[in-house]
Amino acid sequence: MLREQKSGKTKGGIYHRIQIDLTYNSNHIEGSRLTHDQTRYIFETNTIGLTDGSVNVDDIIETTNHFRAIDYIIDNTDGKLTETFIKHLHFLLKSGTSDERRAWFMVGDYKKLPNEVGGNDTTEPENVHREIKALLKEYTGRKHPTLEDIIDFHQRFEGIHPFQDGNGRVGRLIMFRECLRFGFVPFIITDELKMFYYRGLRNWPRIKGYLMDTCLTAQDNFKILLHKFRIKYTD
Repeated sequence: MLREQKSGKTKGGIYHRIQIDLTYNSNHIEGSRLTHDQTRYIFETNTIGLTDGSVNVDDIIETTNHFRAIDYIIDNTDGKLTETFIKHLHFLLKSGTSDERRAWFMVGDYKKLPNEVGGNDTTEPENVHREIKALLKEYTGRKHPTLEDIIDFHQRFEGIHPFQDGNGRVGRLIMFRECLRFGFVPFIITDELKMFYYRGLRNWPRIKGYLMDTCLTAQDNFKILLHKFRIKYTD
C-alpha cells in the first residue's frame, strides 16, 4: 500500500501521513526547529512557508532528505539489513548539509572522531566497523526476529553510535523498515515520548520494560492511524 501510494502520489493517505509525522518527530527529537505545519508544507508543496523568524537551512535540507530516506526504506524492505544499506541512509539524510563541507565529517560513512551520547561513551571510531558487522551478523542470523529483537538492535546501534551525527534518525528509520519487513505494526517515536524513549535506551538491557513500553505505546498510537485509514493489521 505504501509503495502504491508513493508511486501514485496519493494525497491524504497513510503514506502522506507517515512522511510528515515520521520526518517531523524524528528531526524534532534531534533539535530541528521546524514546526509540524512547516514540515507538512514542505512535503506537500516543495516550498517553505514562513510567517516570522528565521529557519536553519540545514533543518530544511534534512527535512527534504528525510522524505527521500523514507521512500528508500519503503522501496527496499526486502533482503537482509546490511552496512551498505545503513550507510546509504546516512548519505541520504546528510547530503547537502553544512556537515558535508566539513573535512572530518564523513557523509555516508562511519565517524572519524570519537563522540558521546547523553554523556555516555560510544564505540571508538576504529572499532565501529567491527562492532556493526558483529551486531548485523547476530541480528540477521535470526530467521524470524521478534519486535524485541528489532528494538534490541536499535538500542545497541545507538550505543555504537557509528556516525558523526544523524545516528538517532538513521536508527529510527531502520527500526521502522524492519517492522515493515517482518510484518509488525511500525511506530513513530513522537516528541511527547522523547524522554521516555531516552530513558529506555539508557536502561536497556537492565530494565527492558522502559523502552518496550514506550515503543508499544507508540505502536498503539500508530494503530489508531491504521484504523482511521481502514488498514487491516495483525497483532
